[in-house]
Amino acid sequence: DPFLFQACPPVGLDVCTLRMQLFIGPRALCHFQNNIILLTKADTEDITERRKPTRRMLSRKAESVKSRTDSESEPGWNLYIINTVSTIQLYREMVDYSRTYENVRTESCIHLLSEAHLLVRAALMDPSILTAEEKEELQAAFRESCAFLGDCYSRFDTKDYHLALPYYRMSGLSMTQVLKRLVPSGDEMQTYERGFLFYLTHTFNEDSNEELSEELANRVLQIFYLADPVQLPHILCSPCMRNVCPSAALKCLQKVERTLPSVVLTLTKAFMALKIGDWDTYEHEMDSYKETTLACGFTGQPKLLMQHKDGIVLPTEFAAHLKETQPGLLVAAVVALHENSKIELEEAALFFQMLCGTGANAAPQLLLDFWEALLVVCSQEEILEELLLKVAAQYVWRISKKQLPETKPLKTTEDLINSCHHFGLIFPWVSLIMAAASPSDEGYHEDVSKLQSLLCGQSVDIASALPVVEPLAEAGAVGLTIRVLCNTRQGKHEEALDQLLQRCPEAVWWKKLLPELCKRVRLTGNGCPVLISSLKAETLSVVAMELELRDFLNLLPEDGTAAFFLPHLLHCSQRKLLT
Repeated sequence: DPFLFQACPPVGLDVCTLRMQLFIGPRALCHFQNNIILLTKADTEDITERRKPTRRMLSRKAESVKSRTDSESEPGWNLYIINTVSTIQLYREMVDYSRTYENVRTESCIHLLSEAHLLVRAALMDPSILTAEEKEELQAAFRESCAFLGDCYSRFDTKDYHLALPYYRMSGLSMTQVLKRLVPSGDEMQTYERGFLFYLTHTFNEDSNEELSEELANRVLQIFYLADPVQLPHILCSPCMRNVCPSAALKCLQKVERTLPSVVLTLTKAFMALKIGDWDTYEHEMDSYKETTLACGFTGQPKLLMQHKDGIVLPTEFAAHLKETQPGLLVAAVVALHENSKIELEEAALFFQMLCGTGANAAPQLLLDFWEALLVVCSQEEILEELLLKVAAQYVWRISKKQLPETKPLKTTEDLINSCHHFGLIFPWVSLIMAAASPSDEGYHEDVSKLQSLLCGQSVDIASALPVVEPLAEAGAVGLTIRVLCNTRQGKHEEALDQLLQRCPEAVWWKKLLPELCKRVRLTGNGCPVLISSLKAETLSVVAMELELRDFLNLLPEDGTAAFFLPHLLHCSQRKLLT
């Protein structure tokens, strides 16, 4: 905490002369064991009383008037050796004496308490403290002195008002205890200084597990409404204010909005309306801005969506409601939080897992929606690599387990191709292979096409992706497309070509592979009916329908068997005559 380094009075603080009034003119002071050695210099002046001159005396000649000279005694030096009292006793006396200045709120009170604090602080650092009882007594005095100094910096109008925060922290007092020290009970109005508001604001902005009572929470609501209304939306989102009256909070926010409108304030109003079930007000507030503006508004106060308790991310009621009614806004808001460094990638994953009630190792559809949306806007290379593998792994897991998403995905494959350059256009041959796939694959077709589109792009590191897609190696048509895409990305074009010709030759562009197809038919003869069928029924039929007779003849191999190609040549020539 940067403030803790300032929360120590300067060691060069002027020494307080409490209980030393009898020692006139102190010049030097030192401490030795249990004694104080004091050197003083008393300047005394023996002034002889002068008579007041009368008129008669004034009429005399000047030379007849006798002036009197003052007689001065020589300065007197004194040396005192004073027995000291215990640290705790001296501390108590200094604290009691400081109360003389408490009501007038002067720096003298802070000065005395600061010196008392230094006294105890120095004693705690003394290695000669032997007993646990002495140490415990000094520690209690230290905490008490911190609380007294916190009170001073909270109540007094001083330039060092920010020191209220670290002193209260060192005192060990809870927020409830501090409020009871400073906030009067009842409806009594009071002016609160900057130090107190500074302490409250910083404490509420932390992830504290302390919940104020309804009475204290409502008092805090009134304090900020009157003293610092700009902070009111942020204060109300703190877990400490969970017990505040939402109706009263909504009324205060409505009044503040007239002069200090903001998106965060509107979202806080919607949150309060949601708590009391005022759906008309909720919908009115949520319709006040466009969805993109609302999503960015959550970056102004992330606690509207998530809070932390004991290191665990807890979604708020607001987040749970958006999950059911506006999942797109929720995902966009978390993306905005990540891009503004308000949440880490793993923390976002925990948030969605807690929100959807899944295990720590599961990825609900909303989390996948978040990853996909983040891919569109994220520019950090190391995060992009991690995201690409995460979404690929999730696609593979759902395809291999035949697991359907629990909610409708926010983006289709086409949406991702159009909005995210990491997803590429799916090659036509991939579509041809998938057209012949089993009907049972249609249930998770969207995951398959997204994975294929990802591999058709150029962003994913194929070497890192190979272990991820390994479970799909033997998954029928899907596995074939994945293997060929991976081989193509690795530059293994011959291997990819072999895989296509063996399993699905019709998927390959006939202009490039017709010669290779004919070659393989000649080599295998009738031993490969798939190749012969593909050559006759698919490739040559398309050629005969699409090309001119001259072009068709140019494609035929010179050493080909005429009887094999003759039916297709006749079909091509007859088509030409008919047209």
